[in-house]
Amino acid sequence: MLERLRRHLAVLGLTHTSEHLEAYLDWATRERPAPSTLLDRVFGEQAQVKAERRIERRITMSGLPERKTLESFDWAFQPGLDRSVVMELGHLAWVGRQEDLILTGKSGTGKSHLLMAFGLRACQQGLSVRYARCVDLLDDLYAGLADGSYHTRLKRWCAPALLIIDDVGLGQVKKREDEPTAAHTLYNLLDRRHTHAATAITSNIKLSAWGRYLGDPTVAAAILDRLSMRALRLDIDGPSYRQHVGQERARKHGATAPADDTTDP
Repeated sequence: MLERLRRHLAVLGLTHTSEHLEAYLDWATRERPAPSTLLDRVFGEQAQVKAERRIERRITMSGLPERKTLESFDWAFQPGLDRSVVMELGHLAWVGRQEDLILTGKSGTGKSHLLMAFGLRACQQGLSVRYARCVDLLDDLYAGLADGSYHTRLKRWCAPALLIIDDVGLGQVKKREDEPTAAHTLYNLLDRRHTHAATAITSNIKLSAWGRYLGDPTVAAAILDRLSMRALRLDIDGPSYRQHVGQERARKHGATAPADDTTDP
């Protein structure tokens, strides 16, 4: 009978239940639960395992480089950042409304941490997420132009409920003379997502510098026009956490860390 039950469970794909079948039968024999209680325990644990596996799969497919959380953010280091506003954003209602989010500020102020935390929460809530640095996203779309897979790649970037574009302004935007500017490429993507899915962006440069960085001020202005219509914006005006960590490490070793003399363009 035990093997017969295992075969039934295998057909149904209930691997967790099959693996713990003897333990369930021992518990039922010992405790003599009501039939509904027995079914609730068996199927409840199986459902929990499946839900956790789906979350794990979404996280893996998202491309998130780290599993950051809002709970691990160093709020004391950025006292100018309104924690209540960030925690409200962490509920992700804006994702459900297909709104956009722009985080601006110098490098190291925690912008990427917050967006990765939002991305992780979205995965845990059953939403599809995709993460990429701006230069990597553009490189992928340019590769599509080169090998004829552009429309397929574009659809993949358009698909997720939440697209995270990190580090606009960092890294060199590459293109050949016969290719559209980075501004055109990014515009095509964001225009298709506009009002249909949420996009979250971090920028290490002032929004007014996007035109120079992306290679076309006019099209960059059109991108920002689209975003401003339904975007929430949060500026983090504070010190660099990475610079702080570097200085602390240097002090421990009796050295001096390089000063942060970077400024926004």
